[in-house]
Amino acid sequence: MMAMTHLIAAPILLPLLTAALMLMLGERHRPLKAKINLFSCLLGLFISVMLLQWTQTTGVPGSIGVYLPGNWQAPFGIVLVIDRLSALMLVLTGIIGVSALLFAMARWDGAGSSFHALFQIQLMGLYGAFLTADLFNLFVFFEVLLAASYGLLLHGSGRARVSSGLHYISINLLASSLFLIGAALIYGVTGTLNMADLALKIPLVSEADSGLLHAGAGILAVAFLAKAGMWPLNFWLVPAYSSASAPVAAMFAIMTKVGVYTLLRLWTLLFSGQAGASAFFGGDWLIYGGMATMGIAALAILAAQRLERMASLSILVSAGILLSAVGFAQPNLIGGALFYLVSSTLALSALFLLAELIERSRSANEIPLEDESELLPRPQESLQPPKGINLDDEQKAVVGQVIPWTMAFLGLSFIACALLIIGMPPLSGFIGKLSLIGALLNPPGLGNGGPISNAAWALLALLILTGLASLMAFSRLGIQRFWTPEERPSPLLRKLECAPIFLLLGLSIVLTFKAEPLLRYTQDTAEALHNPQQYVMAVLGTRAVPSPEGKAALLEVQP
Repeated sequence: MMAMTHLIAAPILLPLLTAALMLMLGERHRPLKAKINLFSCLLGLFISVMLLQWTQTTGVPGSIGVYLPGNWQAPFGIVLVIDRLSALMLVLTGIIGVSALLFAMARWDGAGSSFHALFQIQLMGLYGAFLTADLFNLFVFFEVLLAASYGLLLHGSGRARVSSGLHYISINLLASSLFLIGAALIYGVTGTLNMADLALKIPLVSEADSGLLHAGAGILAVAFLAKAGMWPLNFWLVPAYSSASAPVAAMFAIMTKVGVYTLLRLWTLLFSGQAGASAFFGGDWLIYGGMATMGIAALAILAAQRLERMASLSILVSAGILLSAVGFAQPNLIGGALFYLVSSTLALSALFLLAELIERSRSANEIPLEDESELLPRPQESLQPPKGINLDDEQKAVVGQVIPWTMAFLGLSFIACALLIIGMPPLSGFIGKLSLIGALLNPPGLGNGGPISNAAWALLALLILTGLASLMAFSRLGIQRFWTPEERPSPLLRKLECAPIFLLLGLSIVLTFKAEPLLRYTQDTAEALHNPQQYVMAVLGTRAVPSPEGKAALLEVQP
């Protein structure tokens, strides 16, 4: 059991050590660095899966693991915590990381220097943000992942990447400054930055200090909302994500979820129903800001002409749905939102990867692929028709023509991504939206006469309308890309480019058939989030254990 608890720090240490090793190797050993990177990502995913299973099998479902790296008891020392929510986000990050890296290994990792080291540093920042239990270290991990993302966004150079990268860096530096100001104000009022300790201190804040507390929380929220993509703070996101290389954009799909995760974690801990006068502070801002984000992003999708831009706007739609769901403070709605988060993130990452391959088909393979042995079979443009088969004006068979393998793969993958993002049956995107609609129509207290709020009706309508907008946009683009007759060769694809798309979409299909276990998991996670006593007791109840070897103290705390 003690050996298992040591794994809490492994997702952070593993990419840190891997990045250091690859920096020492230099740029001459790119194939070796790619293999080391892939091994590290797979190992990190394996560890994340083990941690997720551990939270379910350590005696009581939902057990919380607490790690004290400096052997200082909370709230004075650094604390790492693994629970249902953080474990789910670790696994999702690991899946996206492996998929993006496989795609990059086809050719993108050689488009610039230090790609593999930056990739690992970004993974370290993502893992750390999901595991940390205090605001200061949350800021540290935010800066780590953002610093790596600056380099990854510019990877491959180009005017569009440099232009959007400057805006991306500027807005994130401003958001980081607001983060520090908000954290300083909260510390000035409460005297602590530990999340669990804040949950105990905030209900005791006097009325005279509540204004300063709420000001600090509001400034902090602006920083997180800018990273999560809420309107009007999201003007930077679409240009940056659209211009990034395909594997980097796929990784960025999980980065917006860091902002959503942080808001969910802090809001349910600091401003839960037990927060006294500060209970549910800012909930209306999340609800209506999220709905505004959904509506404006849906209108923009209708005007989008490029698949990368549609994928970026779809991220904003999903962010709006998740932020609105958090603001309602209903466990059943949060449970459905977490299921939707998993499904939409997998689909959006696959769409970013797919977008490059589809756009490549329009450029008639202007970018050469060097390794012919790794190419998929070349398409068959036409076959000699059997006798009795009619020919068209160009002497091609009207029936019996073979669809090129590559175009069939791209077309079916595009349809799957569209169905998942729109939320149409039968895939998991439909189940996620259906669970959200069911939760909105069955709010707590409805059986005792509680009405459905106007905000709930508005969100329900937006869920349907944004789905219709996405349906029209994806249908139009699909017709343009696949059905419009044009004489151009099918794209040449590498196996490594197809494998991650197949993996992500395959997992989405698995979620369709295994929706019940995941929905049960997310509902239990939501219940635990809205009853934060277990989290608070686990963190503050952990005692530093003196060790003759001077190692970090580890203690698993169960309810």
